[in-house]
Amino acid sequence: MKTTALKVLIGALAIVAAGFGPSFAQKPYPSQLTKLVVSFPPGSTVDLIGRVLADSLSRRWGMPVIVENVAGAAGQLGTGRVAQALPDGHTLLVSPPAQLVTHHVLYKTLPYDPRQFVPITVVAQVPHVLGVRKDFVTSLADFISYAKANPGKLTYASQGVGSTTHLTTTLFARRANIDMLHVPYRGTAPALNDLISGNIDSMFDNVGTALPLHRAGRIRILATANTQRLDALPDIPTIEESGFAGFRSVTWYALVAPRATPDPIVEAINNAVAAILLEPDVRRKLEDLSLQPAGGTTRQAAQFFKEETAVWSEVIKNANVEVQ
Repeated sequence: MKTTALKVLIGALAIVAAGFGPSFAQKPYPSQLTKLVVSFPPGSTVDLIGRVLADSLSRRWGMPVIVENVAGAAGQLGTGRVAQALPDGHTLLVSPPAQLVTHHVLYKTLPYDPRQFVPITVVAQVPHVLGVRKDFVTSLADFISYAKANPGKLTYASQGVGSTTHLTTTLFARRANIDMLHVPYRGTAPALNDLISGNIDSMFDNVGTALPLHRAGRIRILATANTQRLDALPDIPTIEESGFAGFRSVTWYALVAPRATPDPIVEAINNAVAAILLEPDVRRKLEDLSLQPAGGTTRQAAQFFKEETAVWSEVIKNANVEVQ
């Protein structure tokens, strides 16, 4: 009798525990400090974006959100750290495109698989523009004509093999059926210095960096790689309207989480970022960096990653680009 009563009691307790268990197990999000990992040094564009997000999310959530800079190995150290983090939403990655859509094609081995990250949202983007030395051609048509008349002689700079600049120019050269000479540099600054000094003929770069130089007459912007003309450059045509349908190249910055992060947490972060991207102060800060606030749903972010991966993977494979 006692045994039967004990079994009934244990069963009842089990039912109660099952009913209340999830409530005790599920903590509100966020429940502790959240780290936004940036795989580049302080002061970089992606770092500044991370700090705008961290400040705004801290105020919105009433919980601390900080930026943690983990630079090195072309962004792979920080990206790898987030890939191994607990999938609880308290360690996230703010990243430019390369680490998420091209590195797995460019590098034979990586400490992570970028396709396993959970897309949260694209925070902001900035279009690329084609700039040339100030004493060179004055139109995209003349640029192409010169390249065809001088195959392999028209030089273009990049931030390095496999960089966005390199891949964008590779795509453009293929679409325009021209042969250009690649001169890779270690970063944007030395490449732009040689473009300004006239040692290099051309370079694709983001409009935020190129626009002040164009306005100062130190370089000349021939065309933009956006789908529409830029408000800051209303007289400069897009590459698409110059005869290259669908040509588009932008640098974008996204927020992602480790794989297996629960959907409710991912959606909560997406909703929070969507809300702060509507705040006038946040939009002003991003626009001061020549960035266009983006946003969108998690599904849209995943689709965008898929499309970007397809475009640039094809460019890499067709041009046999490989990082040693």
